[in-house]
Amino acid sequence: MTAEIQNKAEDTNRELVLTRLIDAPRERVFAAWTQPDLLKQWFAPRPWSTPVAELDVRTGGWNYVVMRDQDGNDYPNRGMYLEVVPNEKIVFTDAYTGDWQPSDKPFFTAVLTFEDEGGKTRYTARARHWTVEDRQAHEKMGFHEGWGMCADQLEELLKRG
Repeated sequence: MTAEIQNKAEDTNRELVLTRLIDAPRERVFAAWTQPDLLKQWFAPRPWSTPVAELDVRTGGWNYVVMRDQDGNDYPNRGMYLEVVPNEKIVFTDAYTGDWQPSDKPFFTAVLTFEDEGGKTRYTARARHWTVEDRQAHEKMGFHEGWGMCADQLEELLKRG
């Protein structure tokens, strides 16, 4: 097996993917990921909420997002943007907490793409994990259900205008 084929197999074993066709232009879908007031309205699966969203959306920028469960427990998340292409792509990771400071335990890197498809947006979220065990843990946490609910909430928000 060549190194390229081996690397592709390893990537697949560590990746979770969600794709949706969202009935909104990609500029609006991108804006919902990059504007704090919009992100707070859809980012956590209900009944959870997102009371804090501080975003410096640019390559090398940082983010701080807090999700809150129905019992009032907060789950803070810090990360950095590795690549931002307006209306096309956002790559962020929890491997760094800002200013290229390594995090205590990196878990995944998200690769979000936004593609035009018949007046709608093909939204794809890829969660690439450091280990197969991390991918399995994220899957057991409910990646597909949670990120799917959030994608539904995102589309609901965009339909409301």
